[in-house]
Amino acid sequence: MRLDDERESENVEDRRAMSPGRMVVGGGLGTIILVLLASFITGADPRALLQRMGQQQQAPAQQGEFKETEEEKQQSSLVRKTLGLTEDVWAEIFAKAGKRYQPTRLVLFRNQVTTDGCGMASTAVGPFYCPADQKVYIDLAFYEELANKFKAPGQFAQAYVIAHEVGHHVQNLLGISEKVSRMQQQVGELEGKKLSVMLELQADYLAGVWAHHAEAKRHILEEGDIESGLNAASQIGDDKLQKRAQGYVVPDSFTHGSAAQRVKWFRKGLVSGDINGGDTFSAPDL
Repeated sequence: MRLDDERESENVEDRRAMSPGRMVVGGGLGTIILVLLASFITGADPRALLQRMGQQQQAPAQQGEFKETEEEKQQSSLVRKTLGLTEDVWAEIFAKAGKRYQPTRLVLFRNQVTTDGCGMASTAVGPFYCPADQKVYIDLAFYEELANKFKAPGQFAQAYVIAHEVGHHVQNLLGISEKVSRMQQQVGELEGKKLSVMLELQADYLAGVWAHHAEAKRHILEEGDIESGLNAASQIGDDKLQKRAQGYVVPDSFTHGSAAQRVKWFRKGLVSGDINGGDTFSAPDL
């Protein structure tokens, strides 16, 4: 990716030196981390868990020591520049529709974080968006997993991860997330998971829309970048995550979509660039 001339977003909170306070809940912090890890591996939606955990009591966070490696500096800069590009692109798209884009804030953390609206979370959940505080959270260690464990290296793969979570923020601003949440409360567990899949695939589509406009305006993509992004979308599909974790696939438990579905919708957004073209809720086969 060509990001040398791009600005770094100011909407980044660096909490990597913070040590989250202990959660006062039955089973202890170890139990919570195991639950979140299982959620991440199996494809279960961690947001419901995070919302519930946000209601638990927590001790205050503590300031600790933190030394940033050279690799982390580069990753942090990429995250900040990617976020800045999402702000520029979505501000223009919203303006054309007569709306004002309100940027999300992104929180960098290490190991664990006490969110401002979704309780405590660990690195095990991967990057996530908290609708309650409208913030994106990421431990940069995920990028090492993305490259080594999930075989999806590359800067554009890393940028795709941020763009996907910002896609959830766009859904939140447009009222889509709230609407889906209400619908999930009115249906059974299986239908609720299908709605979650539709929401996630739409976020993939919106990530593609962002990439389309970022390339058109800034020419950020280099040879191999698109393939890198599509590979990342594929490698974190529910079917591949489940196959890797447990050796078999349970489609009815999907909450983010299969590898093929994620690639399909990310590519559609990348090609069209049309925010209105990502109606995954009406697609018969997703």
